[in-house]
Amino acid sequence: MEKELPIRIEPSEFEEKLYNEWLEKKYFHADENSDKPPYSIVIPPPNVTGSLHMGHALNNTLQDILIRYHRMKGFEVLWLPGTDHAGIATQNVVERMLAQEGLSRHDLGREKFIERVWQWKEESGGQIINQLKRLGASCDWDRERFTMDEGLSNAVRTVFVTLYKEGLIYRSNYIINWCPRCHTALSDLEVEHEDKEGALYYIYYPIENSDEKLLIATTRPETMLGDTAVAVNPNDERYKHLIGKYAILPILNRRLPIIADEYVDMEFGTGALKVTPAHDPNDFELGKKYNLEEINVMDESGIINENGGKFKGLDRFEARKKIVEELKNLGYLEKIEKHDHSVGHCYRCKTVVEPRISMQWFVKIKPLAEKAIEAVEQGKIKIFPEMWTKTYFEWMYNIRDWCISRQIWWGHRIPAWYCEKCGHINVDFKDPEKCEKCDSTELTQETDVLDTWFSSALWPFSTMGWPEKTKTLEKFYPTSCLVTGFDILFFWVARMIMMGLKFMKDVPFYHVYIHALVRDQYGQKMSKSKGNVIDPLVMIEKYGADAFRFTLAAFAAQGRDIKLSEDRIIGYKNFVNKIWNASRFIMMNLDENISEIDFDSLEMEDKWILHNLYQTAKNTEEFIKSYDFNEAANEIYQFFWHKFCDWYIEFIKHRIYNNINKTNALAVAKYTLEESLKILHPFMPFITEYIYKKLTNKETITFGPYPESKFEFYNEFSNIEEIISFISNIRTIRGEYNIPPAKNVEIYVKCTDKMKNLIEIKSDIIKKLAKVDNINFTNKDIEKSAVQIEKDFTIFVPLEGLIDFESEIKRLEKEKKTYLKDINIYGKKLNNEEYLKKAPEHIIEKDKAKYEEAKIKLEEIEKTIERLKSLC
Repeated sequence: MEKELPIRIEPSEFEEKLYNEWLEKKYFHADENSDKPPYSIVIPPPNVTGSLHMGHALNNTLQDILIRYHRMKGFEVLWLPGTDHAGIATQNVVERMLAQEGLSRHDLGREKFIERVWQWKEESGGQIINQLKRLGASCDWDRERFTMDEGLSNAVRTVFVTLYKEGLIYRSNYIINWCPRCHTALSDLEVEHEDKEGALYYIYYPIENSDEKLLIATTRPETMLGDTAVAVNPNDERYKHLIGKYAILPILNRRLPIIADEYVDMEFGTGALKVTPAHDPNDFELGKKYNLEEINVMDESGIINENGGKFKGLDRFEARKKIVEELKNLGYLEKIEKHDHSVGHCYRCKTVVEPRISMQWFVKIKPLAEKAIEAVEQGKIKIFPEMWTKTYFEWMYNIRDWCISRQIWWGHRIPAWYCEKCGHINVDFKDPEKCEKCDSTELTQETDVLDTWFSSALWPFSTMGWPEKTKTLEKFYPTSCLVTGFDILFFWVARMIMMGLKFMKDVPFYHVYIHALVRDQYGQKMSKSKGNVIDPLVMIEKYGADAFRFTLAAFAAQGRDIKLSEDRIIGYKNFVNKIWNASRFIMMNLDENISEIDFDSLEMEDKWILHNLYQTAKNTEEFIKSYDFNEAANEIYQFFWHKFCDWYIEFIKHRIYNNINKTNALAVAKYTLEESLKILHPFMPFITEYIYKKLTNKETITFGPYPESKFEFYNEFSNIEEIISFISNIRTIRGEYNIPPAKNVEIYVKCTDKMKNLIEIKSDIIKKLAKVDNINFTNKDIEKSAVQIEKDFTIFVPLEGLIDFESEIKRLEKEKKTYLKDINIYGKKLNNEEYLKKAPEHIIEKDKAKYEEAKIKLEEIEKTIERLKSLC
């Protein structure tokens, strides 16, 4: 054991060194041949384009806490890492690079472009992996996977072909979400909806062979170019006489049948609906139902095509302006109203999405969803917090077929070949040489690639070697837990459940923990435009990975977003310093004679700290198991800072300096520190490893074991709680009456016989910690004294000669004015309706907190003034 730690703690001096040592010694490597019980997690694969942000930092910190805890508990632990090829995002990155060279992907051609993407991936992709290592993530890096590596590509092909041959994958003309910027289809989940201020345009549609006009409201007048019907509700008395007649489409003069369907909302707009099957998913369904023509009026870039007449060549939003202008000139526009509505945007480039009919590949999802619903209903998979279970069911019961084709080049190319001769689609486990139907060799492969989430859905088993029957799969599948954000509960989690049940005949994981968002200190979403983004790597550089990780864990309450500020990280950096300083104090006082604890000569504070140590280990363990990370962090924080440092170390300083049962005091302190480091290790891996190695001369703390109660104590340990309460009450009096720290006080105590005995036993330590000269026992009240009353004792501190009553009252009266001023200022603001309407929510919350704080302080000051006046 090294005698001393350095005076100052510099995480940068040992974090990287320790991490490299862990890697060299293969501490994180999982052995599939081990007899230990398995515990496994697959990492939610970050995009290969990504860099570490707060969401990643929180997600991976929580996973690492679970992983390190189970490793210490004696499990064979696998934390399997990897990255996702992120089709659209990665293609966009490389296309932007090409644009700087004055090139497009079409200039290179498909093969050369894909070569360029692989080149970028090897040179620049995956930087997030090194950033995860900086965070301390104890993944089995020997098993790192990529969603387009050879093994995973084989798994993807096997799944696609199997589903196709079973009739669960099909190709169809269907209305999909289309991004005019990325030129690809998007699934419903890849569309982000935002409430936008828009308009409702009221347009007259003349009724054929009549002077009557039908007023229709729409948010998208440009799509009227593709109208093929008008719909009304059959129960709407206003329009019953029009059903079966024809309306005339303004500008283009197309005849539109007036149909009746209960889908039409009589309350929205005018209760009459223009039907545009090629440009609205609901209209598409109506079109199929009534066999309406589908007229596509836009190309893949959102430009009006030849079906748009005179508006051909205009961008869709420019066309909207021109159409509205013409409608107005021709007398067809009645009015325009402001109307807030939800607008879909591409999740990658934020372009407004356009519904568009197109030939796409789909997974028939309901047969797969039924078993995924059943797995959660029957408790085979549990979701934490439980509130997300309801959301899961709502989505799964209303699920639509999954559009899996994307019109890009980077990704798993769909393994389907079209026969030029007979039109047959050939899908098989190997590339076909001839058409299976007509033997023609004229085959052309599908140009589309699979949705990124298709390969990600196989992640828990494809990464372990499936479709081969590997030992890794046998040992570690199903995985134990999945930690993820709520935003990909359906993108990814639900699909993994479906695919796991389909291909592995078992759930992919037993638990799903959904963590919340990390917001700024005022509860606002972090964004570059707001300038409120906190960079995890900057925080790690400034304060060390341990302080940063502990902060995230300490605020990771289930179902509640994290309000993060740099000040909070600084607060937990102080905790790291506390751990360091306490360890340093203990180690510098240890000598070679300190060995095992002598249980026959334990003092009451020794029994108290050992009891609390194991209670803390037990409670922390239970909180980790139930995914209450904030409670777990708080449990060990309260124990180490307050019970161990503030009280126990202060108690034994007296014994160390006066050589009173010193050896046993240090033996208990060393043991408690060693076990505390183990409890802390999952949260703070670096500092705990560094101190543990120096304290124990052992190779590593990585494998624990995690503390478990080894002995029982009698009720005697509770006596020290009484002494702590006694000292705390004296300190309260000192604080309330502003007694200078340098001044010792005299106290009088009325108490029970048991309490008297305890005070006498611990009188030396009480005098030292509470700065007391004499402890006097009495049966009567002491006049002109500050008083603290508890169940078993009453403390009197005579104040005459100790403080100047008049000066103290004057000081408090002055302080009182400050708080009265605050109450007046913040009270006026909070009662001003105009201010409450305009001020940002976080500013109002800040004002409320200051107002409440001022009220509490004022009440305390007024009580103290009254007590002082009564003593004068």
